[in-house]
Amino acid sequence: MRYMIIVTGSENLAASGPPPAALIEAIDRLSEEATKKGTLVSFGGLQPTSSGTRMRITNGKIITTDGPFTESKEVIGGFSIINAASKEEALEEARNFMELHRVHWPKWEGEIEIRLMYEEEDDVRAAQIEASRLLEHVGGVRSHEPL
Repeated sequence: MRYMIIVTGSENLAASGPPPAALIEAIDRLSEEATKKGTLVSFGGLQPTSSGTRMRITNGKIITTDGPFTESKEVIGGFSIINAASKEEALEEARNFMELHRVHWPKWEGEIEIRLMYEEEDDVRAAQIEASRLLEHVGGVRSHEPL
């Protein structure tokens, strides 16, 4: 099973300072070990929101906003995609990652979200259509309302 681990935290590093070299080195070692075990599929850090753009639909119009996103208290700073045999194994991998932050960057505050990903063999489209029909049938959603 594949899981995505999403790291969020404040983009303002005034309170915590920049990530220490010891943390980066520890993450490198953890990543090397996970790659050798075959659990790490992909990972990466994200550049500051000042280099990003957001798009949203509001009142039927697409609105584009260039970063930085000052209204955001927390932003996505990075991600990993891992292979794990169970949710418990994915949680253990995530816990190891967070422990590195706790030990090497004690002033940092943030969180990670662990999400199971759909696989190729999952019939996602059929599940979404069935869920939509069920909601329409019970009157939970009208055809012009977003799901």
